Amino acid sequence: SLGGTVYIKSDLYPRYTYGDELRVSCGLEKPEPVEEFRYDMYLANMGVFTVCQTPYIEKIGSKKGSPLLQGIFSFKSLIAKKIELLWHEPYASFMAGLLYGYRGGLGSLQELFATTGVTHIIAISGYNITLIATLLISCCTALSIPRKKAFVLVVATIGVFVIFAGASASVVRAGIMGIIVLFATRMGRKSSVAPVMMVTAACMALANPFVVVWDAGFQLSFLATLGLVYLSPHIEKKFVRLPNLLGLKETLIATCSAILATLPLILYQFGRLSVVAPVVNILILWALPWIMMLGFFAVVCSFIFLPFGTVIAWLAFAGMKYIVVVVTWFAHLRFASVDMHIPWWMMCVGYISMIGYVWKKSRVRGDAL
Repeated sequence: SLGGTVYIKSDLYPRYTYGDELRVSCGLEKPEPVEEFRYDMYLANMGVFTVCQTPYIEKIGSKKGSPLLQGIFSFKSLIAKKIELLWHEPYASFMAGLLYGYRGGLGSLQELFATTGVTHIIAISGYNITLIATLLISCCTALSIPRKKAFVLVVATIGVFVIFAGASASVVRAGIMGIIVLFATRMGRKSSVAPVMMVTAACMALANPFVVVWDAGFQLSFLATLGLVYLSPHIEKKFVRLPNLLGLKETLIATCSAILATLPLILYQFGRLSVVAPVVNILILWALPWIMMLGFFAVVCSFIFLPFGTVIAWLAFAGMKYIVVVVTWFAHLRFASVDMHIPWWMMCVGYISMIGYVWKKSRVRGDAL
């Protein structure tokens, strides 16, 4: 028997919004794997076990949902319209991706981001939030903001960002991952992160058993966070003589830690190694907080005085243009990325080696994992 949430595949138009009441007629099917892609498990991870192909849809009512959710989605739609007014494509979609994780409208930029290993900048994930949080702390340090105030400021920023992005399960998870890293760093007890993360992962697994095995986003978030906590101190020693000019040293350490921690999984899941990813991330990540801040203020100001919002939008556009130029240049290098798929056992060997390395170094220093 078929059950669970039904995934309905429909045409792009006519458009439907949250709260619309629809009458749907179609044949229900059980999702099946597509070649090597476990499409059934991909949908099961989202609680979907039934697919509705070629449906007939008739709208029979409206405003039937939660008033609170209607308000959130209406506000999000209004923000999307302001973004379309302030920037042209693909930069409008780029800004929407930075602000609330929108993944459409990028066109060829999507492939360029994947080739250079920076897709995470337009996906609300722990990989994204933890790196942005690290960069925000660097900015606060450069501005001589006290650590306590900086911590409150960054946590508040993450909270606002999660709410603004819609507070979906993946966004909330990403926010939790980012805050865990910040809390551990502030308390100076990085050894306490692993148990907290294990409890968090266990709770997520209880809520959705498929998330641990089939949710690549969860896995990447989990591993990137562990990398920033446990690998970064050892990587930092390799760059002890490198000056921390404009926070680039911390950016390099954070980037290398997250990339190294997620590399075996990426090679196993996606089979692509971005050779230029570390360099590209270093070149663009420092600009992201400023672009997001300018984009946010441009949208806010557009509600108050559109010409002023347009001026700020041009500054944000300059930042996005810089990122696109860097990404495009590196993506067109012949060695930018290589196909390199590894079997599951090699992935396990990679992570066992990392754990052994960190454990050995921690024992030498007298720390605990």
